[in-house]
Amino acid sequence: MPVRVAVVGTGDWWGRQHAELFAGRADTSLVAVVGRDPARTAARATEFGTVGYVDLDEMLDRARPDLVTVCLPNERHYEPTLRLIRAGVPLLLEKPLVFALPEADTLIAEAARRDLFVGINFNHRYAKPVRLAAEAIDRGDLGRLAFATWRFGGEPGTSSHPHANLIETQCHGLDLLEHLCGPIESVMAQLADPSGHGWSTLVVAVRFGNGAVGSLVGSYDSSYAYQDTHRVELNGTAGRILIDDTVRRYSFQRAADETAHVWQAGYFNDTDRSFHATFDRHVDELLAALRAGGPPPVPVSAGRRALLLAEAVIRSYETGTRVATVE
Repeated sequence: MPVRVAVVGTGDWWGRQHAELFAGRADTSLVAVVGRDPARTAARATEFGTVGYVDLDEMLDRARPDLVTVCLPNERHYEPTLRLIRAGVPLLLEKPLVFALPEADTLIAEAARRDLFVGINFNHRYAKPVRLAAEAIDRGDLGRLAFATWRFGGEPGTSSHPHANLIETQCHGLDLLEHLCGPIESVMAQLADPSGHGWSTLVVAVRFGNGAVGSLVGSYDSSYAYQDTHRVELNGTAGRILIDDTVRRYSFQRAADETAHVWQAGYFNDTDRSFHATFDRHVDELLAALRAGGPPPVPVSAGRRALLLAEAVIRSYETGTRVATVE
């Protein structure tokens, strides 16, 4: 039977992506969308052939979903997520988890108390170049990691938090650096405010538990229109990996070899060149885990970990010191 899914959030970005995905899959049924504005919610429900609700409890009672996805404005995640966890319904949350570590701890504790299935959508992990990088690292192609870099810049969203760029966008970088390179044990940071709207540009030096070092450069004073707005470099003693614009290009080159092995999506491969399709690949694994009664492939604890690292970055800048991130 198709998994019954309800989407909480009717925004034009991830709200639409979630509704379109779950309405279009053969193995899911979009049974509800929930929003705050009645007219907007009704329009979204009509568009995707489902039922719209403006009351979360009414939706849970009437629609009886097997999975609820939460894709609300970034600073409004906590209260609805807590209500859904206490209702005991399996969840997929959009990042960031929340903006304050005590709130994250409450959500984690409430979910653990119920042994509840709660995943978070760090979809960058599911880009084809990232999966190729993870496979190469597992094979030992890099040798011993020496350094890793992440650079990602674009325009700001609607969040008013002074550290919005770090918490809601560079959380992808913090998560992916640990996903590929292992735990970060300490951070040192420099932050800048060129636009006058909060700490919108930052540079972070990191040290990994395996002895490698790294950097994260993030900005809301750039543009997603730029070519090469996102780049990951992983340099080891035996080779180097480059990831361009998340899904555009992967290359691996062995040390002292002037020939690189390159992946780029072919002419008919629209899936792997699409950033939004990374969400589809995540959902493939998430639904399999939900049906099997296992844990989500990207657990909610990953959202808490990214927030803990972000708070360490803020503390490093405010104190002018290196801050440990080992719990």
